[in-house]
Amino acid sequence: MNYSPSPSRYDAMVYRRCGVSGLKLPAISLGLWHNFGEDANHETKRAICREAFDCGITHFDLANNYGPPPGSAEEAFGEILKTDLKGYRNEIVISSKAGYGMWPGPYGEWGSRKYIISSCEDSLRRMGVDYVDIFYSHRFDPETPFEETMGALDSLVRQGKALYVGISSYNSDRTREAARILGEMGTPLLIHQPSYNMLNRWVERDGLKETLAELGVGSIAFTPLAQGMLTGKYLKGIPEGSRATQGKSLRPSMLNEKAIAHLNKLNEIAQARGQTLAQMAIAWVLRDEGITSALIGASRPEQVTDCVGAVANLEFSEDELKLIDDYAREEDINLWARSSDS
Repeated sequence: MNYSPSPSRYDAMVYRRCGVSGLKLPAISLGLWHNFGEDANHETKRAICREAFDCGITHFDLANNYGPPPGSAEEAFGEILKTDLKGYRNEIVISSKAGYGMWPGPYGEWGSRKYIISSCEDSLRRMGVDYVDIFYSHRFDPETPFEETMGALDSLVRQGKALYVGISSYNSDRTREAARILGEMGTPLLIHQPSYNMLNRWVERDGLKETLAELGVGSIAFTPLAQGMLTGKYLKGIPEGSRATQGKSLRPSMLNEKAIAHLNKLNEIAQARGQTLAQMAIAWVLRDEGITSALIGASRPEQVTDCVGAVANLEFSEDELKLIDDYAREEDINLWARSSDS
């Protein structure tokens, strides 16, 4: 059956300007990090993307290594672009990244010009598109000159392979340097993608939010739900088949008895706000407009629908924020601390 997007898809979503650029992003974006590899059902992937687009999510975030195996998420999304989303490319923002391991040998990861440009070309081929809207340096490379990495991003824009460029998991000082170098080249830094949620607040300790505001750079927070901890999934413990049992990116040790008790307290706060725990967690990330967009993942279309409901209430009272701080005790879950120098 042919897919026709909802005619009311733009009615409820909130769109925020990305820094000082002319580009607006939906307050909630869809990331294809998990659940879009070869180990996931393709019909489910299609349903997730259709539901996202119907809900006004216009931004689909990928990277060269998303899968498993690496590259398979981009291939899957490329198929969805050819089928369900055919004819809607101008309404969609596609982002991809390069930084993590993709192929053997000395040129298969990090931030060299050879790797970044080769990787972008591979990403375009896998998705079947002429350009991506945003291309990121996925992580800081301590052994490659900064000018080389930023110069590669600049070249991609000048070659028409990317419209904008971004960085991910760079700390505040590195972000300033990246913005300076790119600015001198004539390609502004559009966006930064850090990990950020109630239980992982390194961007606040680092001063990154203030730095981005000062530089006029947008932001999109990944893991706003703390790898699923800030959903209703773990309120009664660790269910069989959940991410915490799959050896992926959420250790069972993070979900000890005390942590689960705190999650239940947070859930009570969310209920008093008329929200699910996931909705409140996303709204918290988006509070005060310090973050442009929250990047969610989904294994079912219903999860997208639930997350999008967060935009109905993005305001918090001082009492609510204090209560959240009492129970959202920061755990050691910043899996990207080393690459962000945080």
